Amino acid sequence: MSISRTLQQRFSVRAFKDTPVPQPVLDEIFKLAQHAPSNCNVQPCRAYVVSGASKDRLQAELVKAVSSGKPANPDFAWDVRYQGVHRERQFGSANALYSALGIDRKDKERRQVAMLRNWQFFGAPHAAFFTMEKYLQLTGAVDLGIYAQSLALLLAERGIASCMQGALGMFPDPARKLFELPDEVGILFGMSFGYADADAPANKARTDRVPPDSAVRFLS
Repeated sequence: MSISRTLQQRFSVRAFKDTPVPQPVLDEIFKLAQHAPSNCNVQPCRAYVVSGASKDRLQAELVKAVSSGKPANPDFAWDVRYQGVHRERQFGSANALYSALGIDRKDKERRQVAMLRNWQFFGAPHAAFFTMEKYLQLTGAVDLGIYAQSLALLLAERGIASCMQGALGMFPDPARKLFELPDEVGILFGMSFGYADADAPANKARTDRVPPDSAVRFLS
């Protein structure tokens, strides 16, 4: 698919088949992703991809951590509180998902179960965790975002779905232990990916986009 068509058709998939992506395909995609631009070409992103038994063990540890009742302890600041129109869009996104799942906004128990699916990778056969040295802060975060978007487009080009997840950076300790990360390196966010389960209710959810004139101004 063209980039234009890919951007128009992709969406955040939250239910996957358990079919793994062949390793040669992953090797090709991650090799191509190295062409993503970065500030001063520092290429700060190091991605850790979990699959198979490693993914299953990490999933169990993450669910345990999230369910413990202890507060999130992200390596980077994730304390933004959306305001105004941003908050409205956040609510709109949540409403689209829970409506597709048939979950009433007052049904806290089912909403919690649905939320926990983040740390179960939505059933995906693979999950990527994006890390960088902590001192890079905002500059590094920009580079990781560019890298992750490049990956998402390369995956979509090959019919592989994905979901970007800030949630995968909220309880980093189990992943940090698995990856043997030194103190100076942090997990910023992650991405679950694989082949979409087209029949799953969660994948019927869609969000809208603001018109271009709300997002860009041309000056001459």
